[in-house]
Parts: sequence; C-alpha cells; structure tokens
Amino acid sequence: MTLIDLLILLVLAGLCGALGQAITGYSRGGCLVSIALGFVGAVLGLWLARMMHLPELFAVTIGTTTFPIVWSIIGAALFVAVISLLSRRRY
Repeated sequence: MTLIDLLILLVLAGLCGALGQAITGYSRGGCLVSIALGFVGAVLGLWLARMMHLPELFAVTIGTTTFPIVWSIIGAALFVAVISLLSRRRY
C-alpha cells in the first residue's frame, strides 16, 4: 500500500463515518473521529453482513485493500446510535 492509497482510504473512511453520524444525528468530534467511525463501521458492518449471509455492497478496491462503502456507513450509523444511547447529555 502506497501513501496515496492510504490517504484515499482515510478520506473514504472519513466520509463514511461522517455519513454515519449524519444519519443518526449525533455528532461528537471532528475529522479524526469520523475516520475512526468509518473504520469501526466497516468492521462492524462486514461482520453483520457475514452473519446474515449478505453480499458486500459497493466495495471499492484501493491498492490491495477492499473497503465496503455501504456496510461502513451502516456499521458507523449503528455504532454511533449505540454510543448516543449510552452517553447522556448533561445540562
């Protein structure tokens, strides 16, 4: 994996994490949090897809790495929803 491949992968993960946050309406953190959510969402989404025997939807291959766009967004949205339920707002 080259440096350009890594940067493209980070941008895709950031966009997927930001979309996951936008779907749930819960936004904490900035760009780094969105990137982390994109990667966590990809792992969680792929795990859910494999448990339900569903195919990878819209997987993008960057270098030698395959990144599932749809499952990353779904996984990030589920992860952010769980985080928002566990953390309460304190006024």
